Amino acid sequence: MKVEKNVYVCSRNNHYVPMTFFTSEYESKLDAKGRLVLPSRIKAQLPEGDTELVLRKGFEPCLIVYPLTEFKKVFARISGLSEFNEEYRQLQRNFFSGTATVELDGSGRILIPKNMLAYAGIDREVMLVGMGNKVEIWNPENYQKYLIQSPAELSKLAQKHLEQ
Repeated sequence: MKVEKNVYVCSRNNHYVPMTFFTSEYESKLDAKGRLVLPSRIKAQLPEGDTELVLRKGFEPCLIVYPLTEFKKVFARISGLSEFNEEYRQLQRNFFSGTATVELDGSGRILIPKNMLAYAGIDREVMLVGMGNKVEIWNPENYQKYLIQSPAELSKLAQKHLEQ
């Protein structure tokens, strides 16, 4: 793996494929119109010239922002499920109805739909959390409730899922 223009790339069959790499936490605020200015470190990781983003209601009470290229990967997996299976249709219906495409404006802001703000319990203060290929947007109080407070508990979780 190497870094080019703040974007991590992996070699696949001697071709370099850009990978989005979001990390860290960022405190921010919505303006009166419900617009959020993305932090410069997050904007720097977006694919060059890509101003279209996808917002999705999270499985927890938060919102998830995907660059369009990353969302297309998720879209392909979910839309590829059989329409003849009732459980798959339920997943598709609920997953896709909770998404919205938003445009990054010239000032680096996105307008978050009101129904999505209500879903996540977001009023003005927000916490953005880099999650690798996506960014979560949280009400800061809700975010704290979903964090593991004990280093020992985090260690056990990491061991359970990462140990070979």
